[in-house]
Amino acid sequence: MAKETMISLYDYLGHAAGSDLGKKVASAAARAGVLCETKHVNNPQYNGKIMMYPKGFLELYFSGGLNEGKQLLHG
Repeated sequence: MAKETMISLYDYLGHAAGSDLGKKVASAAARAGVLCETKHVNNPQYNGKIMMYPKGFLELYFSGGLNEGKQLLHG
């Protein structure tokens, strides 16, 4: 079985998510039992650990499939 692609919120959204949205996504992932990974990044804008989520989870979250992410992405 192929491993699902893991992606950061930054890569999914195309911009920094911010800590508030990051906490909401992390909380939803925990409630859904989604296995996440961490990755260390070091660039001019940020140095530290970031969360990596399965791409399918982020797609479901931001499409409103978990009844929470769609309004966060679209206002």
